[in-house]
Amino acid sequence: MKSYVEQLSECILFKKIRKEEIINIFKKIPYQIVEYNKNQIMAIEGDNCHSLGIILKGKVEIQKIFPSGQVTTINNFKEGNIFGESLVFSDRHTYPATITAIEPSKIMYIEKEEIINLSMLNSEILINFVSVLSDRILMLNDRISNLSQDSLRKKISNFLLSEYKKQNNTVLTFSYTRKKMAELLNIPRPSLSRELTKMRDKGIIDLDRNKIGILRMDLLEESLLE
Repeated sequence: MKSYVEQLSECILFKKIRKEEIINIFKKIPYQIVEYNKNQIMAIEGDNCHSLGIILKGKVEIQKIFPSGQVTTINNFKEGNIFGESLVFSDRHTYPATITAIEPSKIMYIEKEEIINLSMLNSEILINFVSVLSDRILMLNDRISNLSQDSLRKKISNFLLSEYKKQNNTVLTFSYTRKKMAELLNIPRPSLSRELTKMRDKGIIDLDRNKIGILRMDLLEESLLE
């Protein structure tokens, strides 16, 4: 466990918990660690979910794969993030999407009963767990709000304003490509590029590789009212 304590201390579940305490906790809790290769599927939509996953190393992607072959990226998670937290305690504990390792990854799995034991061993873990669930609900609300927009400009503006609130900066930095951004917005990649270029030409935003700068917040907000 000592070899994983650094990664676990970065996990939101163990926020504000000392490393020594984390080591002691896992002496009492069984767990499983599984390694995945790049592009290896970790779970397929419809598979049972009985465990919480903690990403110790690498990155994973949550994808919705349609019968037509179209793939929509729902979310990306990196080291310290968790997944499956809302499923293990649900009556419908099946994955609603496919999970893929987009980098060589190492995942710690903790079963439902042990999550309860974790919360009993340290109340701070319970607080952190509830906080994660709350954040997921807010994230889902953001996705629903974005999907409900009826134009490309509104979708993009809504997304950028949401990211501004998260990053608290008018220069938004993204760890993923424009292709992944298009998948998150559920719009074609060429359409995203064209609309971003139009917004840049109108002086609303600035584009620089993996960064988008908001130059005119007022015009961005007005885009939602058009």
